[in-house]
Amino acid sequence: MPAALIYATPEDAETAFYDAIAKRDLNALMNVWAEDDEIVCVHPTGAQLLGFAAIQASWRGILGGARVEIRRQRVARWHSMLISVHHLIERLYANKEAISPIQATHIYLRGPNGWRLTCRHASPGGAPMLRPEKEHRVLH
Repeated sequence: MPAALIYATPEDAETAFYDAIAKRDLNALMNVWAEDDEIVCVHPTGAQLLGFAAIQASWRGILGGARVEIRRQRVARWHSMLISVHHLIERLYANKEAISPIQATHIYLRGPNGWRLTCRHASPGGAPMLRPEKEHRVLH
């Protein structure tokens, strides 16, 4: 397991996650994840991985393959004292070739070692979010 760094905010953890991908640094990437058997990562292919070892093996393969660059845009964020959920659109480039956008949701939990990623769910497609027109609500 990598040496534990403490991330003071979920944004610090998220920045470290993307920096590690850009640097192809598996140890730095895995430091962002919680060291828990219940962490989950779902890749855009639909592969669901459960636990630190499975997630680490998967990212080892990804980082050992094509040169990957991710440009991210945060769409929404929900935050409390112990949990933070971020929804992003990722623009993925492999060997400088654009690949279709990815929608990703990250869930961070705050624990004794700061903020850690506990769930990443990424799906292909980056169509704009549809927002319903203003709804009228009736209170009784």
